[in-house]
Amino acid sequence: MFLCIREEVCSRSNEHNAALVAALSKEKIMKATLFILMGLLTAAIFITACGPRSADGVSNTGKTVATAQAGNDLTATLSTADGTFKNGQQEFTLTFTDRAGKTVDVGSAAFNLHMPAMGSMAAMNDNATLTTTSTPGVYKGKVTVEMVGEWQAQVTYEGPAGKGAFTLPITAHNKEERI
Repeated sequence: MFLCIREEVCSRSNEHNAALVAALSKEKIMKATLFILMGLLTAAIFITACGPRSADGVSNTGKTVATAQAGNDLTATLSTADGTFKNGQQEFTLTFTDRAGKTVDVGSAAFNLHMPAMGSMAAMNDNATLTTTSTPGVYKGKVTVEMVGEWQAQVTYEGPAGKGAFTLPITAHNKEERI
């Protein structure tokens, strides 16, 4: 690499060059490692922030309780964390999808649990509070279910996908009961 006048000087230069190359290689390895770790950290943050997704790209909404045709070539799916509806305070997700399984924005939606009159007992109606999510066509809901038994979830919607109304049969279980 260099023209050596004396063998001793040349030997020292080669040792110095080798040490310099080793130091540069260590620096490159450290930078590459740091770059890879930063990339992995960024990916982990992104995955965590976006939450778990199902195969169709919709945020995980729990286990299905009931599914029904919602009109306008749409399907509605009611789900809860454990796949059951229970008396008392109940949180749920209502999702509208097209034939391909992609969520569809239905605009405003309403959800009412209805139990018809039985004997001397009057009919019961428990209105749910629905809120939109960051995914159009996916609604989070809360309702207080008055008692165990057979209910009809009456759902209406109106918006970009048209206007519709349908019912979903629901069985409310005792909240202490294990299904």
